[in-house]
Amino acid sequence: MSLIKQLWLAIIALLLLSFVGSLAISIASSRDYIEQEVRIKNEDNATALALSMSQLDKDIVILELLIAAQFDTGYYRSIVLKDTDGEVLVERTAGEYRGDVPAWFRNLIQFDVPTGRATVQDGWRQFGTLELESQHSFAYASLWRSMLELAGWFLLAGAISLAIATVLVRGIKHPLTRVVAQAKDISARRFTTIKEPRTLELKEVAQAMNVLSANVHQMLSQESHKLDELRRDLQHDRVTGALNRDVFMGRLASLLSSDEARATGLMVMVRVQALEQLNEQLGHQTTDSLLRELVIQLSKLDDASEEALVGRLNGSDFMLLLPLEEDTRALAPRVRQALDQALESVGLLSSHTTLHLPAAIAAYSPHDDRGALLATLDDALAEAESSSAHRGVVVREGKQGSLFNTHAEWRTALNTAIHQGPQLAYFPVADAQNNVLHYECPARLELANAWQTAGVFIPWISRFDLEPALDIAVVKKALEQLTIDPTQKLGINLSLASITNGQFVIELRALLEKQPQLAKQLCFEVPAVLNAHAIGSLRGLCTALRPLGCQFGIEHVGAEFTKLADLHDVGLAYLKVDSSLIRGIHTSSEQQTIVRGMATLCHSLGIQVIAEGVTEQAELESLFRAGLDGATGPGISL
Repeated sequence: MSLIKQLWLAIIALLLLSFVGSLAISIASSRDYIEQEVRIKNEDNATALALSMSQLDKDIVILELLIAAQFDTGYYRSIVLKDTDGEVLVERTAGEYRGDVPAWFRNLIQFDVPTGRATVQDGWRQFGTLELESQHSFAYASLWRSMLELAGWFLLAGAISLAIATVLVRGIKHPLTRVVAQAKDISARRFTTIKEPRTLELKEVAQAMNVLSANVHQMLSQESHKLDELRRDLQHDRVTGALNRDVFMGRLASLLSSDEARATGLMVMVRVQALEQLNEQLGHQTTDSLLRELVIQLSKLDDASEEALVGRLNGSDFMLLLPLEEDTRALAPRVRQALDQALESVGLLSSHTTLHLPAAIAAYSPHDDRGALLATLDDALAEAESSSAHRGVVVREGKQGSLFNTHAEWRTALNTAIHQGPQLAYFPVADAQNNVLHYECPARLELANAWQTAGVFIPWISRFDLEPALDIAVVKKALEQLTIDPTQKLGINLSLASITNGQFVIELRALLEKQPQLAKQLCFEVPAVLNAHAIGSLRGLCTALRPLGCQFGIEHVGAEFTKLADLHDVGLAYLKVDSSLIRGIHTSSEQQTIVRGMATLCHSLGIQVIAEGVTEQAELESLFRAGLDGATGPGISL
């Protein structure tokens, strides 16, 4: 039995005990008082009447008239005059008054009043004995009315008491419910915090659990920062802070083989000419300052990503990956300005030093050949190094043309495709025993009479703010698929624009509430580029959909992901490690160290860790040895 029920039973039992006890004491006291008063009345009346009769002649008629007159002036049950032998001389009796008093109440009270007796004298001798009994039946009616009034008062007092008790119990129940919910969250490794209740005992419990959650958050923050420092030491150039060549090339290969939005973009390569002579002329310290400033200025060109992808390919070559822009050539002046800013920061822009920073820009798209792209950039850099190039920035246009020529055509085509409905691809996510954890289901849209992958249309979807409409269409398609096979578990991608849209969350919840059994088979994934607002929106989304049994995960998590401490109370089911950390992990001890550290942190919160983009069996074996729970990619076969 719950504590609240026990408290209610205790309150009701206390009220009943008070009522019954007070009623019993009141009735018993009234009964004793009435018996005492009636006994005194019987004795006094009998004595007074006997004295009057003693002073009269002992004519039976006269005595009978006196008794009749006395009987008629008061409430008496009987007046009896007996002689010395006990024979009745005169007797007057009346029926008992019953009124509306229940028989059970009369039997329960049952007054025990002795008869009043007095001696009637005839001179010096005894004439007879007078017995008098008052009519106390009216006392039953009086007691019955008193009991009804007392019961009514207790009912009113009980109702008021229960109303007050309801407020008190509610004041205990609400914080107790929060404490219980927090305890359940902690048991599920969601380290939430709650407002401390005013009740002392509950306050102490809440304080202890809040301290536990705060300690976990602090521990995760410290471990995340340590892991981030380790990642920077292993993957970044010590001088400039840019990614090492191998790491950067792994990121590029991962993007080119994926279907995400960043699979389409621009590559910017910058070369610092005659680096050895520059070292001799300026000194190592100034040269290193120039290289660091160059990386900073290149990173500022990407204001859409949380961390810009800048790599140092060799001593003098640097490369930046950018999201695709509408006009590729419009990027050239910004690149030139960034390079001039880097030179100016170290005082070389207006100096007599003949320093050139040639740059090349080229577009890339999904499934492009990495070697061909680098060859194109090298060719453009060679042109930029020549004196004929316009201020040293050369742009190479992409070979592939756009599906549509104008924004209006793109918007119309996307709206039509979303209205017709997307298709879902199926990629299994398997554990070490080759059991399917769930299926990744990226969307495909029919554009230009062909089903296109996300890398083709997502940039345009984002440009037209169509992410919520697309995500709702994908969820509807997933529910249709689950209607056919409800045993599958499907992973659906949600954009940040969708989860931060309140109307989308309301519409999504209403859609899932119509089919709660199928909603349990859905896993919602959001990208790892989470800011503070997106984390708050994700927390709200999880709170809204968790009662329906949905699971939540984060995809494309790179080594730079440090938001785990901020997600300790969200209740994530899994986290997917980006393929850039997975490629070639069996040959890289640095990658193994980073991935193992990420797995350890996630497991402390009960979060599964899944690898993306696995291509080889050797990678798969190395990942499971590192402690990962599942994997997906071309190398996974069921």
